[in-house]
Order: sequence, then structure tokens, then C-alpha cells
Amino acid sequence: MIKLLKKVGLSQDIMYVLGLASVGASIAIWNTKKGDDKANGERFGIFVGLWAPTFFAIGNGLGQHQSGHDSVGSSPE
Repeated sequence: MIKLLKKVGLSQDIMYVLGLASVGASIAIWNTKKGDDKANGERFGIFVGLWAPTFFAIGNGLGQHQSGHDSVGSSPE
């Protein structure tokens, strides 16, 4: 999967930016909730905020793949 993401052109930096953007979007959604259905805006803001760990984890995987450490817990040689 990581090789496919690299082939598509995604990098570690892009995934980290997407993670930070999801945090920012979550805060923006949370703060712009309007009307009688504020709970829906709050839930959607939390949902978007939960994307950040996924983006960060994929970024870490891409970084490990780039540095040659594909397996988890492998030590540098």
C-alpha cells in the first residue's frame, strides 16, 4: 500500500500537512456551527479531527519506507 501511495506521488510531508489541515478544519467546523442543529456541527468537527492520526500514521509509514526501514521496530544497520 505504501508503494502505491509513493507511486501516486504522495510524500511524508504531504501527509503531515493533511493531518494538520484536518485539525484546522475540525476547529473551523466546530466554531462555525450555526442554527438549531449545533450538535451536528460538533459531531462533524470531531469526525474530521479524527482523520489527523490516520494522516500522521501514513506519513510515518511513507517516511520509514523512504529511509529503508519497512518493518516496524527494525533497527538501523
